[in-house]
Amino acid sequence: MLATLSLISLWLLQQEQYVGWDIRSMWGTMGIPAKIVVILLFVMSAWSVGVMIDRMLMYSAARKQSRIFVQQVAGALREGKLDEAISIAERNKKSHIAKVVATGLSEFQSASANVSDADVIEAAKRGLERSVAIVHAEMKRGLSGLATIGSTAPFVGLFGTVIGIINAFKGIAAQKATGLSAVAGGIAEALVATALGLFVAIPAVWAYNYFTNKVESYDVEMDNSSMELINYFIMRRAGKK
Repeated sequence: MLATLSLISLWLLQQEQYVGWDIRSMWGTMGIPAKIVVILLFVMSAWSVGVMIDRMLMYSAARKQSRIFVQQVAGALREGKLDEAISIAERNKKSHIAKVVATGLSEFQSASANVSDADVIEAAKRGLERSVAIVHAEMKRGLSGLATIGSTAPFVGLFGTVIGIINAFKGIAAQKATGLSAVAGGIAEALVATALGLFVAIPAVWAYNYFTNKVESYDVEMDNSSMELINYFIMRRAGKK
């Protein structure tokens, strides 16, 4: 493999006037199928970068507002001010914890005084579970696309490589020669397509794994907040008796 790469590098040095090092020369040697592959890889790369930026902004805002929310809501709950706690949650709408807590508080506050404690707690618990599921889905939006790009981009690049090799053999057949100059365009297409496929896939896979770990940590925080809120509801109902 190393010997092959060395041979290709030596040939590129000797054939610079044919292939060229700049992107325009490389693009000019490509056929239409190879150009379509390159354009597709660039689209995939742009989409994955957009998802990465969107998720980073969302997770950063969720982390920042959650810290503020937890500090503010703790005092309101200790004083039994549920309306104030809901207002605090509404002011921190980007916080994943605030979204869950707001749902639980609304369910608990809307319960009738004639309803049994068990039914009130169960209703609040179901509301919290629904909220956790919704927020989890919001947090994971776009991550499946990153996984798809990370797993398919190398194969798209490989497809471009195959096209390049086919063009290389066509060059040999057309010129009836076996020298490296006969396969210049085909090798250029193959190298560019392979490199682009890896260039697109590696960041997408890294980002998917990183963001998945982030979502899992947020899930733990939401579950813990839900359990703490249920305990608060139980003690509050018990204290009214």
